[in-house]
Amino acid sequence: QVQLVETGGGLVQAGGSLRLSCTTSRSIFRFNDMGWYRQTPGNQRELVALVPTGTSGGSTNSADSKKGRFTVSRDNAKNTVYLQMNSLEPEDTAVYYCYGYDIYDRRVYWGQGTQVTVSA
Repeated sequence: QVQLVETGGGLVQAGGSLRLSCTTSRSIFRFNDMGWYRQTPGNQRELVALVPTGTSGGSTNSADSKKGRFTVSRDNAKNTVYLQMNSLEPEDTAVYYCYGYDIYDRRVYWGQGTQVTVSA
């Protein structure tokens, strides 16, 4: 069973920054892509950003990521994916979940979720 362990959530003031980390318990190359979703109470999880973990280029980004506020990156040697969040807004308050599709197990794995709270 693969585990995705997230760290880095917390409370920050509007305009501040946070960096989330997600480390896999097994090789990052098990996943064809990894990244982040977020969820607020009563709503479905929404995409924040994904990055391929293989050699293919490109990434999938939400609108906020396209605006440059959020940046997803990976360190294959550390089996870790990061989400750098800048210029945070109260609307970014949510539980952030690490995501990965395991090509060997043919299933999605989720992290346990980490709370991000942005105060006005």
